[in-house]
Amino acid sequence: MQSSRPTRRPTTRLAALASVAILLLGAAACGADDPAEPADPASTSAADTAAPIPAADALALVADGAEVIDVRTPEEFDAGHLDGAVNIDYQADDFADRVEELPREASYVVYCASGRRATGAVEQMRELGFTDVVNGGGYTDLAG
Repeated sequence: MQSSRPTRRPTTRLAALASVAILLLGAAACGADDPAEPADPASTSAADTAAPIPAADALALVADGAEVIDVRTPEEFDAGHLDGAVNIDYQADDFADRVEELPREASYVVYCASGRRATGAVEQMRELGFTDVVNGGGYTDLAG
């Protein structure tokens, strides 16, 4: 006796599930709160986030006169750093105090080893009133 129920191919169901998963992961990776509503690109720019910018863009800002802050430890800084960089250790107790001494009207490119500490440093600097500060990412990418 044959069933009158139509059979579904497992591959079709898996493909549909995989498509939904890819859409959801893509939306999450882009930072969208609701994958059904794409983020408005005009409302968010790289300068609005503390995420690292491309190394070439960071180096162009430095070439245009931006101050460079290396937020790695003194030991990491001593092992190699960008020319002209000032070392202000993000993990040191006096980080905020040292940043407070910097002129707020200057432009800054902040970097560390990978961009993670620089993300926190940029966020903290913005909270302290700095408006022209970007995350230059990791030292190896910048020095490359």
